[in-house]
Amino acid sequence: MDPRLTERISRISASQTMAVSEAATNLRERGIRVVDLSAGEPDFPTPENIKEAAVRAIRDNFSKYTAPSGTSELKGAIVERHAADFGSSYDVTEVMANVGAKHSIFNVFSAMIGHGDEVVIPAPYWVTFADVTRYVGGTPVFVDTDERSGFRLTAEMVAGALTPRTRLLVVNSPGNPSGAALDDDEFVRIAGVCRERGVVLMSDECYCHFLYDGRKPFSIASRPEFKDTVVIVGSVSKTYAMTGWRVGWVLGDARLIRGISKLQSHSTSNPTSIAQKAAVEALRGPQDSVPEMLAAYARRRRYVVDRLRAIPGVTCASPGGAFYAYPNVSAAFGRGGIEGSVDFAVRLLEDRKVAIVPGAAFGTRDHIRMSYAASMEDLEQGLDAMEAFMRELGS
Repeated sequence: MDPRLTERISRISASQTMAVSEAATNLRERGIRVVDLSAGEPDFPTPENIKEAAVRAIRDNFSKYTAPSGTSELKGAIVERHAADFGSSYDVTEVMANVGAKHSIFNVFSAMIGHGDEVVIPAPYWVTFADVTRYVGGTPVFVDTDERSGFRLTAEMVAGALTPRTRLLVVNSPGNPSGAALDDDEFVRIAGVCRERGVVLMSDECYCHFLYDGRKPFSIASRPEFKDTVVIVGSVSKTYAMTGWRVGWVLGDARLIRGISKLQSHSTSNPTSIAQKAAVEALRGPQDSVPEMLAAYARRRRYVVDRLRAIPGVTCASPGGAFYAYPNVSAAFGRGGIEGSVDFAVRLLEDRKVAIVPGAAFGTRDHIRMSYAASMEDLEQGLDAMEAFMRELGS
């Protein structure tokens, strides 16, 4: 066999978030206790009613292919839930189901981005946005946000980054890795800039239900004037603690949906039939688990941010949503052989057995990402270890 890989594969890198998880797993397999604060997934179990729906699907032999874009039942449930939560008005011809939101994003980029097209991505950013842009032949254009403002994007920043080659703006609010959450009015202004300049806005809503300080979830799709220039990506993964079930979706123009449905028919085909039944129950069934998880995350957020800010040399913007803290640990750089966030993450795992993700994976050198989708015991132990580590370095 010829081992040479295509040029497009060389454009992308392995996910550093996955690499950290694998390193932590390797330690655990050797019997070493690791406090894992790297995971980007809820630590809650999938609700019982959702699991029971999957069991029923298995017993009913719902195990055949479905339409590539998902069952009519699931597409109807997606449209209904989005309308109920946000007041949007999508039709079933304007939605399709994918194998998780990461797959949704890959499909959207594959269908929309050609060679030389620019994709504007606020930094810090979720790792996949940049790599998928490169994979499909596009050019990522990064817009640095400010830690002092909580990493929030503004319409002025967007306007300054757009060029005649800009095809897409990516907005992830609340966001991974920083937890930054746009103000609703600013989101509308950003959408207005995109509409005026002929740029499509892709809104990643995977964390949309996890907002703090009394804020209500918001979707730019609730504003009908932007419907033609907005693409929505969503998922059951975070909202219903269903990361492994792999069901996501795209809401957008029917022409785009037909295009990515055609692509999906030649790649994965349909999302798993059984998982689709579970997703229908998640979307149409009781929603009690969502505020319960949010309340737990809110308590953990307060604890984690307070603890981080009490560590000498560490600063931390307060996350407006999601379940991540994104502290600045640059005070440790230049000490003990640590030159950046990657060194910091490696040493923290090796020396203190705490797994976090270096900010270099997300486009910033000075930060690390810590997930507080973890037990209070793990958060306490992890922060104790990090504080001791920073003091040992003399930061």
